[in-house]
Amino acid sequence: MSVTFKRVLRKNPQDKQAPGKYYPQVISWGKPATLDTLAYKMTYSSSLTLGDIKSVLTNFVYAMRAELFAGRSVNIEDFGVFSLSATTEGSETKEECQSTKIKSLRINFRASSSVRPNLTSTRAEDYIDFVDLDSRLEEEGMTGGGTDGGGTGSGSDGGEDQEEDPLA
Repeated sequence: MSVTFKRVLRKNPQDKQAPGKYYPQVISWGKPATLDTLAYKMTYSSSLTLGDIKSVLTNFVYAMRAELFAGRSVNIEDFGVFSLSATTEGSETKEECQSTKIKSLRINFRASSSVRPNLTSTRAEDYIDFVDLDSRLEEEGMTGGGTDGGGTGSGSDGGEDQEEDPLA
């Protein structure tokens, strides 16, 4: 399988007069993987049953949430670190700075070096092949109109995963 990207035209916000440049933006293609999908794939490399794997993964999620909500980060060796961060509102004085100033929480993930993509990897199982959306649509027998501009995805900056329609 290949990682699909689309070409997105972006203007420099600091120089409105400068011509825009096209940037490759990685997109998700098809339906997202689910717990069931991953558990099923894991049965091929394990002696555990599908039910065993689903149970372990479901329990893992509950245990991880409990640790995060207790104020701890969760470090999964050779995978990455999960932690909480907050969107907050500032206060003029220290006394005014209360928990009511916390507006939202989110879970952050920092991948370990063992799972981070490496574009220069020489190992066959780590090789990443890229294909542009227009070529992919041609290959699938669809037309590729309207994929050269716009877009609000994460680009190549490693932002949060977003479900988006690759045809939009």
